Amino acid sequence: MDSKTVKIFVPLLDEGVPTVRGTMAVPLGEDLYRVLPTPNYDPEDETWEFLPGSIVRCVWEENEGKHYLEATEVQGPDGNFIPSGGAT
Repeated sequence: MDSKTVKIFVPLLDEGVPTVRGTMAVPLGEDLYRVLPTPNYDPEDETWEFLPGSIVRCVWEENEGKHYLEATEVQGPDGNFIPSGGAT
């Protein structure tokens, strides 16, 4: 893992149940990150809500005692942020 990247989780669409995919991201300051693809990223296999290259805002979440960064908003073309579920 590159020291200039961190692991974040991106929501997946069309999975039937809430699902996230772990991937790496470049910290941009504050709570903003640029999403990087996984080594085996395949948009035909999984639909990421926030695509690689997107700038996202992340928040700390907890599940079963483990803390992780989850992408919750994406920067739109106008620079404003669109919350998860509204980026379609």
